[in-house]
Order: sequence, then C-alpha cells, then structure tokens
Amino acid sequence: MLAAREPVTLRALVEGTGASTMAVYTHFGGMPGLWSAVRQEGFTRLAARLAAVPRTDDAVHDLAALGVAYARSALEHPELYRAMFDARADLTDEAAADAAFDRLVDAAARARDEGRLDPGTDPRTLATQVWAAGHGLVSLVVQGVLPADVLAPLATGTTVALLTAAGDDAGRCRASVEGAWAAG
Repeated sequence: MLAAREPVTLRALVEGTGASTMAVYTHFGGMPGLWSAVRQEGFTRLAARLAAVPRTDDAVHDLAALGVAYARSALEHPELYRAMFDARADLTDEAAADAAFDRLVDAAARARDEGRLDPGTDPRTLATQVWAAGHGLVSLVVQGVLPADVLAPLATGTTVALLTAAGDDAGRCRASVEGAWAAG
C-alpha cells in the first residue's frame, strides 16, 4: 500500500487482512498512531541494521560502512524509508532513532581520536554532515531522480570530500570508503 503512493484510507488498509477498522483504533488509537508505529518500526530496523555493522580497526571505514548499511536499508525498503522521514507522525521511541545516529557520531569520534581527522573536529557536526549528504543522495535514488548505480560513486566522493576537509589523507580516506562500499 505504501508503494502505491496513494492516500491510505483505513478501509483500504484493513481490506483483505481479516481485521476490522476498529482493530486499528484498538491497537494504534487511529491512523496517526498507526503512522507513528510504521515510522518507529523503520527506525528500530535501521538501528538494528547499523548495530550489526562490525567495528574494525579503521574508523573511517566504519563510518562509511554505516552509510552503506543506511543506503542498503533504504533501497531494500523504500516505502518504509519514506515513512521514516515523515515528521508529521511522532516517534514513540526516539532513542531508537538517536541510537542509529549515535553510531555515526561514535565512528567520527574514533576517527578523530585515532588521528585521522583534525583534533578540533566536532564528531557530531561531522556525523551530521555525512548523514545529511548520504540521506540526500539516498532520497534522490529512492524517489527515482537518480539511478541506483550512481549512489556508491557519488556517496564515496562526497564522503571523501567531507572527511578530507576534516583532515584525513585523501588517498587513505578513499581506500577506507571504497572498502566499505565493496564490503557492503
């Protein structure tokens, strides 16, 4: 139903499920509660997927690998990805969304602490920049504006540009980021 990109009605939603429209009210308090649950499910799944990304001895690789996992999740479940970022519905557990982002912040902090980035680099700011750039590219692919085959090269170039601006060596950075995409 999400894939159809048509307005979702309560009747259409329960049609063929064996459930009544009242079940949505019973379990979710109505359509707003249902949308909140769908959005929450997306962030819960994303947090689990990012938690499964192995930590290596290369923090830049790990930062990029988290981006790859984010992109793969969006491409595998584009309708859920779209619903996740519909801020009209509240999240019931913001910690799940925060946990996903905190993985990026931790990888950026490790890269800084390991000397890959300038000592003055703020991990939260860098993680926000990497996420915003990656989210923009992924959204363009999910919406059909860009073909999927340009995602890895564009994301690689963008990530390398952001991290080298923060102090990483260009060649070493490119190797780390390309390695993450190759492994992902």
